[in-house]
Amino acid sequence: MSKQELELIGQDGACCPEVSAAPLDEGRAAELAKVFKALGDPVRLRLLSMIASRAGGEVCVCEMTPAFDLSQPTISHHLKLLRQAGLIDCERRGTWVYYRILPGALDRLAAFLATPHTEGATA
Repeated sequence: MSKQELELIGQDGACCPEVSAAPLDEGRAAELAKVFKALGDPVRLRLLSMIASRAGGEVCVCEMTPAFDLSQPTISHHLKLLRQAGLIDCERRGTWVYYRILPGALDRLAAFLATPHTEGATA
């Protein structure tokens, strides 16, 4: 066996390390699918990036719309899907709506992607 093949074999003799400690339960999988679906569109990904990178933590929809070749109602629809996925929240101030990342939303997503999880595991 080559050195590379030996490195792929874990201590338990399995050929590949585990991707996760346990499979997702149905509810958590549905919740994460909604988040990944929201992030699967380039416009929504850019919108989320614009909001997350803003000093002060919030952005008016009036500031985001000019960055896209889309109508304001289309931008608002994309923002609504990000809200429904639990990634952002908004606050109306007069005529304008200001968007911000929900506390911990990106951290929870990053933690799921970065580490094995046992949440909702059944034996």
